[in-house]
Amino acid sequence: MKKLTITATILAALLAATPVWAEIDATGKDKQKHEKKSEEAEARAEEEDNLYDEATDALDEHDYKHAIEAFREVVKMQGEHADAAMYWTAYAQNKTGNRSDALATILQFQKAFPKSRWMEDAKALEVEVRNSSGQQVEPRFVVDEETKMIAIQSLMNTDPERAMPILEKIITSPTQSPKLKDKAIFVLSQSGSPRAAEVLGRIARDNGNRDLQSRALRYLGIMGGEWSRKTLADVYQSSPDVDVKKSILRSFMVSGDRAHLLALAKTETNPELRAEAVQQLGVSGAKNELADLYLNESSIGVKKKILQAMFVGGSVDKLSEIARAEHNPELRATAIRNLGLAGGSRSATTLVQIYETDSNPEIRRSVINALFLQGNARSLIELARKEKDPDMKKAIISKLSIMGSKEATDYLMEFLKE
Repeated sequence: MKKLTITATILAALLAATPVWAEIDATGKDKQKHEKKSEEAEARAEEEDNLYDEATDALDEHDYKHAIEAFREVVKMQGEHADAAMYWTAYAQNKTGNRSDALATILQFQKAFPKSRWMEDAKALEVEVRNSSGQQVEPRFVVDEETKMIAIQSLMNTDPERAMPILEKIITSPTQSPKLKDKAIFVLSQSGSPRAAEVLGRIARDNGNRDLQSRALRYLGIMGGEWSRKTLADVYQSSPDVDVKKSILRSFMVSGDRAHLLALAKTETNPELRAEAVQQLGVSGAKNELADLYLNESSIGVKKKILQAMFVGGSVDKLSEIARAEHNPELRATAIRNLGLAGGSRSATTLVQIYETDSNPEIRRSVINALFLQGNARSLIELARKEKDPDMKKAIISKLSIMGSKEATDYLMEFLKE
């Protein structure tokens, strides 16, 4: 009886366990299927990558027929590179002169991949293909801004007289976006035609639309050349607005017009504009001009701006000379600080020499701070080892303690053991 009971219990347990084992078996099979699918997906992705690489290699080698065939196979795989492959198919078709096929592929691409990152390139290619086929794209019928500008640029290259009124209309229209207006002004600046220059100059002189005026002034600087510099100079003289004049000073710098910057740095009566002219001289690397300006300048404030510009322009030699010889303590301290900001072994050598030869505590503190700004723990440690004045040594130790360098930390440990 007892044996029967045990047997029944075992059978009941086995029967109860059967669904569990079945479930485990089913789960195992599902896992195997999932792993198999994952392996297949990886293999397919690798095959697509290899085929795409093969196609792009053919494209680089100008083997357009092979490239088209390979790219088409990539498109059929409908994987990660499908959109790019379709775009490059159209590109290669256009290169072989099959413009009708290229256009058809582009239209198919636009329908299949409306959110692709290749969409802008596809629109540009469409304009190129249509123009090459004699189908001049009329900008007024194009809604998309990017494509509109591509069409205008193309029209500007082939028929600038027709393109110019369209550009003017875009620039002056209150309904067009600032982005589109900016691109239109850029296209004008790239033209080089007398009509484009005249339109650009008119926009630059128009104080009624500050945003457009600012854009035109910037592009005049980028254009460079005698005409654009003269236009900038004329607008500077006629404009009462300080912000507009600052924009022009920056455009002088971009165009490399140091002569106008130097003249305004010398003669401008507005201190703010003089300082801006000095700063732009520094950005343009006008070392000799800044040195000349410093010698003849009487304002302490402007001289400080010149020292800052010397740092920006990398005039380490001139800064070193002023740091050694300047009689005004305020200006000398400014030169020392800018030497520290300039960095480099030459400036470090000068700073150490000034510290060792000058007994003025304020100048010595300026040197300590400049070496700290440089992150020059080694020079500070050398000065600390030699320093006998407790206050000066304390000032050096204070800077070393917050530098966070191993060299500084090792010296501080050494100092504590003394």
